[in-house]
Amino acid sequence: QVQLVESGGGLVQAGGSLRLSCVVSGATFSDYAMGWFRQAPGKEREFVGAISWSGVSTSYADSVKGRFTISRDNAKTTGFLQMNSLKPEDTAVYYCAAAKWGGATSRRNTYPYWGQGTQVTVSS
Repeated sequence: QVQLVESGGGLVQAGGSLRLSCVVSGATFSDYAMGWFRQAPGKEREFVGAISWSGVSTSYADSVKGRFTISRDNAKTTGFLQMNSLKPEDTAVYYCAAAKWGGATSRRNTYPYWGQGTQVTVSS
């Protein structure tokens, strides 16, 4: 059974940084694309960024481009979301997701596996 566990969320001041981690178990991690999504209160879950299973391709939402970076460490079966220059509007629950042989896609329904989410709060 594929399981994803996020960590690294917390409270940070505007302009600060956080790095989220997503540990994947029960699967051959290197076969899976990783996506990151977020959901703020009262809003729909939205795409943040993704990295293909090969690690060659990445994609980002316009709202985070240039501030957030996605990476992966296949040896540690872990995906990362480095978030810099955080803004109050980045406040949300952040979720990682995985899809076998996937590309760096923003389409939420292509990811069958999801983590439980980690809260990120950015104060002004």
